[in-house]
Amino acid sequence: MNAVPAFLPRTPAPWADIVPDSGPVSPDILLTTPDDGYVYEVVEGVLVRVAGSGEEATSIGVDLCAALHTYVRPRRLGVVTGADGVYIFAGAKTGLVPDVGFYLAERRSSMVDRTKPIPFAPDLAVEVASPDQSPRALAAKARKYLRAGTRIVWVIWPQSEHIDVWHTEVLTAPVRYLGITDTLDGEEVIPGFSYPLATLFSDPLAPEVPDDES
Repeated sequence: MNAVPAFLPRTPAPWADIVPDSGPVSPDILLTTPDDGYVYEVVEGVLVRVAGSGEEATSIGVDLCAALHTYVRPRRLGVVTGADGVYIFAGAKTGLVPDVGFYLAERRSSMVDRTKPIPFAPDLAVEVASPDQSPRALAAKARKYLRAGTRIVWVIWPQSEHIDVWHTEVLTAPVRYLGITDTLDGEEVIPGFSYPLATLFSDPLAPEVPDDES
């Protein structure tokens, strides 16, 4: 990790590196950060960054984003955002960029300008863990979402092929741990949505296994 600036006594984002010499910033800066292979966020006025994801994590995020969009769009349930969608939390000192986000349709009325960052926390946030990110660090990020009003957070661990499911009413630990034989459930946030983890974690280029003809 980079050194913590003098104006901040601790790191507000254990999942990321503080950008040195950036000083206090507004989340609006996220619309103009350079395209340099990093993903930038602002946490409590501090600019932080994480390295871009590899093919495995990226394809998982895209796959889940596509599945959510395919389900949500025709039902007009809300809006699904990809890995560059910026959500600014109340107080305008924190802006996070989930790998996949979703907000309910009725919240659109509070948006004045759709070209600007989304001015509230997502109802569902999805984070796909990189190999160098720890459960403790991403637990801190999940809590950041939940305290801002996010109702469900899915933290996806590609290497161990499991998902931590966090709920807003429980901040101490995930409410469920889903394994390869389980299915994601949209619960009350996206009613009726489900997606098998076996599909989510499968290799998109793996050959199809023929049906047993016996």
